[in-house]
Amino acid sequence: MSKNNALPALILGGLLCIGLIMLGNTVGDKLIKMKAMERTVTVKGLAEKEVRANVAIWPIRFTEVSNDLTQLYQSVESKTAKVVSFLKQQGFSDDEITVALPAINDRQAQGYVDPNVKYRYSAAISISLYTEQVDLLLSTRSNMLSLAKDGIAISDQDYNSKAQFLFTKLNDVKPEMIQSATQNARQVAEKFAKDSDSKLGKIKKAAQGQFSINDRDSNTPYIKKVRIVSTLTYYLND
Repeated sequence: MSKNNALPALILGGLLCIGLIMLGNTVGDKLIKMKAMERTVTVKGLAEKEVRANVAIWPIRFTEVSNDLTQLYQSVESKTAKVVSFLKQQGFSDDEITVALPAINDRQAQGYVDPNVKYRYSAAISISLYTEQVDLLLSTRSNMLSLAKDGIAISDQDYNSKAQFLFTKLNDVKPEMIQSATQNARQVAEKFAKDSDSKLGKIKKAAQGQFSINDRDSNTPYIKKVRIVSTLTYYLND
């Protein structure tokens, strides 16, 4: 190679080296910044709210016995009508009351007759009340004892006879609770950032938890506790 061609090649090589060095420094700075951006903190935010049930389902059950099948049917019809009439007097409508067919049991048909069983036939009667008048249902339950004078013993102690209370208006409280859970999570993240001599950055990732609805306690099943836990990840800055 001649001296005339060597000089431009040398200059070009030098410029390329300088460019590569500058490029390396730039990429290095970006990598350092990206690594700094990877500093994060993941926190959970809790929101709870007590609400009253807006729907109640009450299976009203009682039993009739007799040795005469015809008499049993008549007694079932009479007492069922009295229970339905009682519910209407309390303020419930026909649309809220459902009467199921009675379940008749012939104890002699089972092949073995217990000598201690006094009545051959028994009938299990079930009347279901589905209503949004929760407070009315609560007051009605305390008045059911008045049916005893007509010989109707309502069973409400076993599991299948207990009233169920539901809260079906979750969408009405969702936005408020999600906002509250997010604010709670941010407070926790800010406390962490302060304790670690950092500044809280933007949200990197957020995950909304599942809503849960449970009884507040066993004595007041018509009061529900709605709960949600949200998980958020924030960037931490120096």
